[in-house]
Amino acid sequence: MADIVDTLLASNEPAIRWKVRRQVLLEDPDSRDMRQLRREVRDSPLVRALLAGQSERTTYAKWTGRHWVLITLADIGYPPHDPELEPIVAKTMATWLAPRYFAEYETQRKTNARAVPVMNGRHRRCGSQHGGALFAAVRLGLAAPESEQLVERLLHWQWPDGGWNCSLKPAAASSSVYETLLPMRGLAAYAAARHDDAARRACHRAAEVLLTRRLLFRRSNGAIIRSEWTKLHYPVYWYYDVLAAAKGLMEAGRLADDRCSDGLDMLEAKRLPSGGWAAESRYYRSPGTTGNQDVVDWGGAKTKQMNEWISADALAVLRAAGRL
Repeated sequence: MADIVDTLLASNEPAIRWKVRRQVLLEDPDSRDMRQLRREVRDSPLVRALLAGQSERTTYAKWTGRHWVLITLADIGYPPHDPELEPIVAKTMATWLAPRYFAEYETQRKTNARAVPVMNGRHRRCGSQHGGALFAAVRLGLAAPESEQLVERLLHWQWPDGGWNCSLKPAAASSSVYETLLPMRGLAAYAAARHDDAARRACHRAAEVLLTRRLLFRRSNGAIIRSEWTKLHYPVYWYYDVLAAAKGLMEAGRLADDRCSDGLDMLEAKRLPSGGWAAESRYYRSPGTTGNQDVVDWGGAKTKQMNEWISADALAVLRAAGRL
């Protein structure tokens, strides 16, 4: 794997170099060199493009809204405690801590009321939204009081099986991996930063939603749940795939669980003959097109060409799993 590491360390993108040095080579994040590298991430053309015009954007616009940009910045090594981000974070927190999220009502019907519906004892709430905001705020070292409120909401809404689901079908009784992955990552980050046992327990409960499915497989018959989950994407946003699942479980400290083995085997097998991993599909459209376009292009989907973002994350996961 040394050839892939060397290639990524020579990347023109400082965020790629940060991912490899921090998550693969395990360099001290507080060292002088690593602090300087994070400043390079902050000042890079990619990050400047992500931040341009944020004061005019809405929170949740796919994929250009401040919610998604903050999650991206948190994932690629943007330095913590930056005052430049405070207005963006404050607006994002105002969205997810609005009064509607502190009101709830029992119902058996689909409705658009300004409160959280509860059906058969389960809160129908998109945990990915509050979980993603929590992940971003903790990683970026901002909005500490608001982060505590996000944790309280997530724990209040957590389903008996450990996850979250916003389905308005009364019969829905299992959590959604889509709505559980980001809360798990957010709670993992919060538990590590605050040494919070309640958040840690909730994080491990959430991990069971992924682990009982062995990341990708039906519990009933062992079949792959969705073929799209076997493909590699970056960014994943609120979606899900085998690498995103393994990355989240790495952050939660659960990657050593035997139930990760099949997913890790699949990830290893996807390594290109020339080295690295490809983006096999994507959840965004390129800038300037119609639909859910991102602010920047993350390399597209080229199944025979290494994608630096996916390769850096795959190396981090396999290193954490003891497979490098």
